[in-house]
Amino acid sequence: MNSAGYVVNNLARLLVEVLRKRIAPLGIVPGQFPTLLALWEKDGLTQKELLALVDIEQATLANTLTRMERDGLISRKEHPADARARTIHLTDQGQSIRDEAYRTAMQINEEVLADLSDEETEAFLGYMHRIIGRIKEVETKP
Repeated sequence: MNSAGYVVNNLARLLVEVLRKRIAPLGIVPGQFPTLLALWEKDGLTQKELLALVDIEQATLANTLTRMERDGLISRKEHPADARARTIHLTDQGQSIRDEAYRTAMQINEEVLADLSDEETEAFLGYMHRIIGRIKEVETKP
């Protein structure tokens, strides 16, 4: 099939399934990965700050955070300067899986891109980023 949408969807579905299987022993699911990456980079973000970083719908992030809190990966605290906001913090459990989660994701990347040269990998990722940018442009037009 030569449809960009079909090929990209199939690629994404397969990658998510590999990731799901490999990170399950860590007690996380692929939908939590972007939030964890953001919090591992900078803990104590607000939900609004996280939303800007992870590029998902607000309702999806809210559900993800609820599940992560239930599973003991994060805790929410009152914002020190804004009574309406809460900050999101990794728990010890959320912090403890960081290195293994990074290793797992990097290993998957290496395995799935193994048939591409460094130049091909760079080009592939560049094309993907350009297409994502273009979709966002098209999406925002009236």
